[in-house]
Amino acid sequence: MPILQACAYRIDKHGDDSPATLTAGEALAASEAAESLLAAFNQSFHAKPKAWGHFVEQPGEEADTQAATDADDESEVVPFAADTQAAAPAPSRFAASLTRYRRGELNFTDFTTQTAQDLLVLVDAQLSVGGQLWCVHNRQGETEFLTLALLHQRRGYGFDAAGQVVEVDQLNLGQLMLAARIDLTQWQRGESRQYIAHVQDRGSKKTGEAFREWLGCREGVDASAETRTLLKAFSDYVEHEDLNEEASREKTSTLIDYANAQAKRGEPITLDELSELVDETQPKAFYDYIRNQDYGLAAEIPPDKRTLQQFKRFTGRATGVSISFDSHLLGNSIEYDEERERLIIKQIPGQLKDQIKQRGQ
Repeated sequence: MPILQACAYRIDKHGDDSPATLTAGEALAASEAAESLLAAFNQSFHAKPKAWGHFVEQPGEEADTQAATDADDESEVVPFAADTQAAAPAPSRFAASLTRYRRGELNFTDFTTQTAQDLLVLVDAQLSVGGQLWCVHNRQGETEFLTLALLHQRRGYGFDAAGQVVEVDQLNLGQLMLAARIDLTQWQRGESRQYIAHVQDRGSKKTGEAFREWLGCREGVDASAETRTLLKAFSDYVEHEDLNEEASREKTSTLIDYANAQAKRGEPITLDELSELVDETQPKAFYDYIRNQDYGLAAEIPPDKRTLQQFKRFTGRATGVSISFDSHLLGNSIEYDEERERLIIKQIPGQLKDQIKQRGQ
């Protein structure tokens, strides 16, 4: 993932009552260490709960030019409008500056300097500590990304040249409160509504919302809800096909392995690709089932790792009995009576029902 441009700024803040200060940065040369840091950051970023969305305006629209001009005159961040029924607000200062950078009207240093100055206001209002603001423009394959991350530091230990234990400062990649990754290629193509991914720390919801407003990001898709819908569609498909236990377990593993791999890479689940993996002999079967049932799923879904981790199958075997079902069915079509130790199945699979009827004839 070659780094095309990079710049770092130090934001200092000591306590809630201390004003944040900014130390200007300069363009950094790409290096092996920087590449390794970016890879480590991406790994940590992809593992975090995230929200996905898009800018208020797409690039190339008339509003961009005016917004970019206004960004030079205004000193306040344009507030995000939560009411989607209201008139769309103008792009944020950040979105306007990014548009100017991509058009060649701002170089990377000027763009990131303005970004750092604006972010200083957010840090001052929301955080009690500062950190290193790292801005990276990189290419991964044919796709270009912009990464913004406020990296906090922690005290660690190491050995000096004489073998003595010394305290050293380390970047804490496990603590990402303000971090975003923008797929510049998707943004400029105008074919996606989920090209912005930003950390959504459930412990600092207010800070996350403020950061989203600062970005000028409007939610494009609820990754958790979309992942749950996909898993529900998959369970329905398994029941519809009357698959045996072994085939059901195998296809479930295929789905989870693929979804987790995409989440690890920071890439979406593609329905047609998933369909091919689920059934190689009928590569369009699962895809067609989803479309015919009208689950409302997009062709690409950002995977939510927590939802995937909660999806599993309950399996049990006793003398002459084998039971297996998806966990989300418990409490709906399947009930467990703990006092009587009974499992109540409300929707009996068609194939099993036919076999029982035939046995009674």
